[in-house]
Amino acid sequence: MRGVPSRMSTHPAPLPAPLYQGSVNTWECDDGGHLNVRFHLERAFVGLAHMAHALELPRAFTPSAASTLAPVEAHVRFNREALPGAPLIMHGGVIEMGESDATLCLDMRHADGAPASCFTLCVAHADTRDFRPFPWSPRSREAAQRLAIEQPAHAKPRSLDVTKPPCEAGHAQAIATGALRTGAAMALPEHCDPFGRVRFDQLMGRVSDSVPNLLAQWRADAAAEQGAAPAGAVVEARYLYRRFPRPGDLIEIYSGITGIGEKTLNLVHWLVDPASGACWMSMEVTALTFDTATRKAIAPSAEARARMERRIVKLAI
Repeated sequence: MRGVPSRMSTHPAPLPAPLYQGSVNTWECDDGGHLNVRFHLERAFVGLAHMAHALELPRAFTPSAASTLAPVEAHVRFNREALPGAPLIMHGGVIEMGESDATLCLDMRHADGAPASCFTLCVAHADTRDFRPFPWSPRSREAAQRLAIEQPAHAKPRSLDVTKPPCEAGHAQAIATGALRTGAAMALPEHCDPFGRVRFDQLMGRVSDSVPNLLAQWRADAAAEQGAAPAGAVVEARYLYRRFPRPGDLIEIYSGITGIGEKTLNLVHWLVDPASGACWMSMEVTALTFDTATRKAIAPSAEARARMERRIVKLAI
């Protein structure tokens, strides 16, 4: 069957709950020629709805739903890029379930079973009016037992320490770190879920739109110095969702570099509300720049590294 790993696959067996299944559209790909991060997260949003169905919440993302799964935190490993036309299939399982929360794994694979992106989502079982958590039903608990898994190795943190407190900041705090204002947007109705809140994949979309304002010069330098055709790729990310904008709310993005490796950058992005000063979402990222011709990572020159070091933010504020 299309998208199902063969019996000869050396990759781990799929998780118990079948979720999203589809393929990569060319218009979803960015300047790197692969599926943009926002569309990985769009598939995670669809996968979360199917996961709710598997947990005996069959209409959890419809306007009439009494309860839903509200994301609180997410960790994502981007294991292998997805190119135009690539078939993708996602399976899920329950790593842990609390009184009114759960840690879920949504594992998206290529047709040969190779991991594409793997999401570890902390969600709340919440009402759809005030989004206050409340206890799971016995049916959901029974379903969680059937779907219980251990977190796959390719889902576990590699370059980010998710046990550390998140790098959170509001509007004033983000500016105080020395972060650069890289984006400004407005929440639009077409970006919202059935409850009128901007979807988490659309929040990521605003970050994707803003990143060139931070890294365009470094990529231009790489092209000039190394004869490369550079583009960016996220390899790991951590998201903290604090508030979700509604139509008409403004979003400003402040970004900075927190560390420079041999071929990777550690970045932080804060999405803030300029009206209230509060944080909508914070995001910590490990990213790299690669040559679209060779598909290999590019190391910055000494001069480019020195320029980037001036963008390092001061997190102790």
